[in-house]
Amino acid sequence: MRTLFTSVLMLLFAATGVFASEVEMEKDKTAVVIAAFGTTYESTLDSLLKIEKDVKAAVGENVPVRMAFTSNIIRKVWHKRQDDAGYKASHKGKVPDYLYDVKNVLGTMADLQNEGYRNIVVQPTYLTAGEEYADLVAYVEGLGGIKTMKDRWKPFNHLAVGDPIMGSYDYRGNLEALAKALKKDIDAAAASSSALVYMGHGNEHLSTGIYYELERLLNQTYPNVKTYIGVVEGHPELDEVVEKLKRDKVKKVLLKPLMIVAGDHANNDMAGDEDDSWKVVLTKAGIKVNPVLEGLGDNPEVRRIIVENLLKAAKEADIELK
Repeated sequence: MRTLFTSVLMLLFAATGVFASEVEMEKDKTAVVIAAFGTTYESTLDSLLKIEKDVKAAVGENVPVRMAFTSNIIRKVWHKRQDDAGYKASHKGKVPDYLYDVKNVLGTMADLQNEGYRNIVVQPTYLTAGEEYADLVAYVEGLGGIKTMKDRWKPFNHLAVGDPIMGSYDYRGNLEALAKALKKDIDAAAASSSALVYMGHGNEHLSTGIYYELERLLNQTYPNVKTYIGVVEGHPELDEVVEKLKRDKVKKVLLKPLMIVAGDHANNDMAGDEDDSWKVVLTKAGIKVNPVLEGLGDNPEVRRIIVENLLKAAKEADIELK
């Protein structure tokens, strides 16, 4: 009986040791979620896929990277395409299969937690700490604040949200990095003897004064090219941009989206043929317009900012990317 009792104890200790190691392993499992507004334009997907590729290269093959779309409308479009055999066949190899079932950030994090990932870094592709970013931080902080009777049953161990491209509270460094990353646009405008006009998204709920600051910084950094920034929502509005262009007697502009992807806003609000599009309004103001449908996600220096924000957030949250 003594031998049997000893054997049972050894088995229990062995099992306990395995369980403890599994729990520890799950506590250490780390993943990354890329939070993008999303796009339904296949031609602009490449901007997001390039970001995904750069993030994967930075964190290594052992850390899964998942893409989440925060727009309900855009996700529904992709979900509908899931049942469109013709669409899927014609876009095979161009559209990743996971997009047909793309989820929001909460759903993506829930999937990862169910797979045993308790350390997650959420990195947005947003430009500013506006409404979308504020909501994203609230979602993640809410999940991170879940308490259980025993710590080992908490759904998450460490969670972090990286800064948007233009930074959040301590933003000046990000702004200077973005100004440096935009040099190729400055050079393109200079080559065509044009002023540079950016159309950002903006928002109606939080201050968009950072766009004024970026415009001022760009003009200070690159005085050889006049740069103007306006936004679709909030300030500075298109009318203000037009006033500045007239004041400075600008006759020719390079028009680009200050957005990650050149999607609906860029194709319609910026470069569309409707009377209220930026291209048409500027043309009617006597200005020659050269619209360029290229998102910031196509710029490797902008993608570098996103990756650096992710790595910084992981470090500050004591999350080891491995």
